[in-house]
Amino acid sequence: MKKLFNNLASVVLVLMCLSCSTYTVTTENLTSQLSGIDSTNLTPVRVRGPLGEEYNYLANPIDAIEVTDKKGNIVELTNMPSIEIRVTETNGKKTIFYFDRILIQENKLIGVQSRFISAIQQSIPLNEITKIEIQDGKKNFVYLSE
Repeated sequence: MKKLFNNLASVVLVLMCLSCSTYTVTTENLTSQLSGIDSTNLTPVRVRGPLGEEYNYLANPIDAIEVTDKKGNIVELTNMPSIEIRVTETNGKKTIFYFDRILIQENKLIGVQSRFISAIQQSIPLNEITKIEIQDGKKNFVYLSE
């Protein structure tokens, strides 16, 4: 019975991952889209998580992100609290941030990696980024109206 449960859980996890479309954006394009955004013009937001819990934090004010799909088409992706950005560095290390919690300062991409602990943030020099992937993590986080 335990083996059946583990197999079923694995299938569900794979199906969830397959339902996520992954897009890319170049470092230059992301820098352009985030230009003019710094810590002084972040927007206060309220977010409800998958268990009904609420979070308040400062987010970048971007409404949509211009990305490229797997066929090379430009797509506009609506910014939501479930949008994740996966950054690959020249050393192969991958870091995941929430898109609404990133900004660029002093030639570094700065982002928050946790909804629960805002102090968990990291910065990556732009010249060390080799790939940027963006997807809706489908984690059921939604913005709440004030």
